Amino acid sequence: MFRHEKQLLHPVRIERPNPEYATLLTEQLGGPHGELKAAMQYLSQSFCITDPRIRDLFLDIGSEELGHMEMVATTVRLLNGENPDARGVEAGSIQSHVIGGLGPQLTNASGHPWTATYVNSTGDLAADLLSNIAAEQRAKVVYEYLHRQIDDEGVRETIDFLLNREEAHNALFREALNDVQGSGSTEDFGVDDDARLYFDLSSPGQYYDPPAPTKPAFRNPRQS
Repeated sequence: MFRHEKQLLHPVRIERPNPEYATLLTEQLGGPHGELKAAMQYLSQSFCITDPRIRDLFLDIGSEELGHMEMVATTVRLLNGENPDARGVEAGSIQSHVIGGLGPQLTNASGHPWTATYVNSTGDLAADLLSNIAAEQRAKVVYEYLHRQIDDEGVRETIDFLLNREEAHNALFREALNDVQGSGSTEDFGVDDDARLYFDLSSPGQYYDPPAPTKPAFRNPRQS
């Protein structure tokens, strides 16, 4: 069961409308590294997790991602201004100005609709956690690119908050990955000679000295 709280997870504001930047920010609504993708991925993965503690982690973070989506959507709506003006959108999707009533669309910045193919869910906890760690890192990269392209302090404040929350989720998923080592797809990781082979296919010369394969390990943030 989900319950919607009327206040935003974090307040959002803008200094001035900016329809073109609203189109860029739409990437984090309906793009492959956006908030809808993250929410649907973590919630979908949670349905087959039997460990109640880790299932709660996935559900909590997935629910928070819906809150992030609400923040982004609200910011996009404010940036679109009060009057439809497709001429002010020089790149990407103009749908919000012609069919959306200035409301945010579930598309990427180029107008392509969100698709469930963005969601990765394998049923293997270690594989899903590694996918989620990578997803949070990719989301951070997109937000960093977006941060560089706007001088509106209100929008930057929102992006700063979201960047920090992505890093928090990243740390939580890394910690959970530590907890599941030796299970699922990590149980027989790198145990025979085939796992120790390195093919130097970038001749001439070998510039990379491969270490012996080991099981993945991430520093526990509680021990720092």
